[in-house]
Amino acid sequence: MVQEGYNKIARAYYSHRDLNKFNSELEQFTQLLPENPHVLDVGCGAGIPTSKYLIEKGVKVTGIDISDTMLSLAKKNVPTADFLKMDANHLEFPENLFDGIISVYTLFHIPRKNHGEIFRQFYKVLKPNGILMINSGVSGSEGTSNFFGVPMFWSNYSPEKTLELIKKVNFSILFEGVLQRGGEYQYWVFGKKTKE
Repeated sequence: MVQEGYNKIARAYYSHRDLNKFNSELEQFTQLLPENPHVLDVGCGAGIPTSKYLIEKGVKVTGIDISDTMLSLAKKNVPTADFLKMDANHLEFPENLFDGIISVYTLFHIPRKNHGEIFRQFYKVLKPNGILMINSGVSGSEGTSNFFGVPMFWSNYSPEKTLELIKKVNFSILFEGVLQRGGEYQYWVFGKKTKE
């Protein structure tokens, strides 16, 4: 449902988005990275704003998404990043590859029963001291709704449960809290992979 939905609405969705609403979080994330970093953008969409912002800061970016339409737009919008069709539930990367992982406006489209395993995979493919930045919904719920004229799937744990799952895989928490961005509220977490 998510894949088909975004394939249909990609262009309309981006024409209505505030593409600068979380620039301050992107800046904070960038400042936490080492020199010459490589970042994975999970649920990269059309590459704007996250991949584009990072590339302009000199970051090497690999973006993944399940929507062919989104990936096609991303390759045009951010030609110097690498974009792959890949499901966030099954990351096909070696261990200790990335200096950072960003997954924003993505987790709440994935069944919440999978979130713990996704965080475990994030931890696995991050280098020691790697930085994680995610957001999710502000209340526990699961279901579908009309979104830009198509059915869309949503799934969230409560912030408390999301934080518990992130801590469970040994991320140390740099920041967690509900933030309002672009008139919307989401739960944000910055984490760091503890040294192995």
